[in-house]
Amino acid sequence: MNLIETAPIVQPARSGRVADPCAMIIFGAAGDLTRRKLIPALYNLAKTQVLSREFAIIGVARSVMSDDDFRKKLTEDIKQFATEPVDNDIWEWFVKRLYYVPGDFDDKNVYTKLKEVLARVDQEHTTHGNHFYYLATAANYFGLIVEQLAANGLMEQNQHWRRVIVEKPFGHDLESAKALNQQLLKVVKEDQIYRIDHYLGKETVQNIMAFRFANGIFEPIWNRRYIDHIQISVAETVGVETRGGYYDQAGALRDMVPNHIMQLISLTAMEPPVSFRADSVRDEQAKILHAIQPLSAEDVLSKTVRGQYGEGTVDGKRVPAYRSEQDVPPDSKTETFVAMKLQIDNWRWADVPFYLRTGKAMAAHNTHIVIQFRQAPFVLFRDTPVETLMPNQLILHIQPEEGISLRFAAKVPGPNMRLGAVDMNFEYQDYFGSQPSTGYERLLYDCMIGDATLFQRADMVEAGWCVVSPVLDVWKALPPRSFPNYAAGSWGPKDADELLERDGRNWRNFEK
Repeated sequence: MNLIETAPIVQPARSGRVADPCAMIIFGAAGDLTRRKLIPALYNLAKTQVLSREFAIIGVARSVMSDDDFRKKLTEDIKQFATEPVDNDIWEWFVKRLYYVPGDFDDKNVYTKLKEVLARVDQEHTTHGNHFYYLATAANYFGLIVEQLAANGLMEQNQHWRRVIVEKPFGHDLESAKALNQQLLKVVKEDQIYRIDHYLGKETVQNIMAFRFANGIFEPIWNRRYIDHIQISVAETVGVETRGGYYDQAGALRDMVPNHIMQLISLTAMEPPVSFRADSVRDEQAKILHAIQPLSAEDVLSKTVRGQYGEGTVDGKRVPAYRSEQDVPPDSKTETFVAMKLQIDNWRWADVPFYLRTGKAMAAHNTHIVIQFRQAPFVLFRDTPVETLMPNQLILHIQPEEGISLRFAAKVPGPNMRLGAVDMNFEYQDYFGSQPSTGYERLLYDCMIGDATLFQRADMVEAGWCVVSPVLDVWKALPPRSFPNYAAGSWGPKDADELLERDGRNWRNFEK
């Protein structure tokens, strides 16, 4: 008889809080982000009954549409991009709360019209004057839009709240990030700005703090005494596809490292916060980012790797070289792959290297964090056939499957002492069930209730850029000579493997 209890032991949940009454204004409402992610996420919030009944959406974009046109468009879009079959009753309630204002973002008349529509919507749907603005636009409009909102009194807070969600990229280097922060903070307060990073909507990312600080078996060993090194990999199988024009101006370093990967580093390495209040958590994250040792020019040459994909095969399909992609110059020097070795200069992480990599057109679509522990003493195994002891690894799988696995050694059955690797795997879907999600539900909900924990603060953004600025400067001064230097469908350039091999280590690759 199997006496092992297989059902999950779940702590009793507090009753879920319904989000505040509010109106959401989406700048760039005719774009892909709105139809693929934002509207399906809001629909999911409505279905789970945490979206206020006193809610409305106003779309703002250049496309000329009426309210009815906008409603018809999103009705077609939700059929295509919903995470599960659409409930007609819920969507009928939802679609009545959709409005649209056409116009250019630099046209002052658009904000006058928006103010008029908001006054009517606030009255019709009793949104209590609470507004949050989602900037799903090109980055060059961020500052302009917020300035115009403030100039028209649309960011003023009295008996209501006003917030703005800013998408990435937040600047293209340290100076531009500082300039954008200063531009925004001239007209709004820091606690009104929600700098979004959709990676933090992933369950596993949110679970890092719970995993670390709620489990007595892991919290005491989460330090330099027990951990050998940490790997963070963000691998994508897709190339740049139709985004070549944007991507060639950004590159892998700007696109992923100052935001996504710095968030993963800070959550993995931070000290325990005094509470889960937003600023308590973000204070500890900021300390980690400021503690990352700055790279000298010599460090950039020895501790960073850049790559660009050439022609290859991904998932059985032929992928053209990056330089052959749409809107990419044939002699492009832009990197599509980055690997780095970083050190955190504090008591907990002294001498523990953090290796990170991210790239396009790689062998697998996989984001994971590998915590590799120090090896046990070998003395006991000297007179056995065992030649080496394999290291223990704790892996946090972030996408596509979300879960946690632990690798350790066990004796292989038989007369001789032989060791084999054993993986204990936990996947959220198998254990707790799954809930349809775009990854934006939690972030939109948090903005509606005023919880900024999963959003970046100005000092965090600037600290992330401080880490990559020396790399950008050296790479600009020394153009790459060997691009393309990895085939599409591989795990990146050989130099990235050598970055770890020089330290006697290897990347952990996951094929799925």
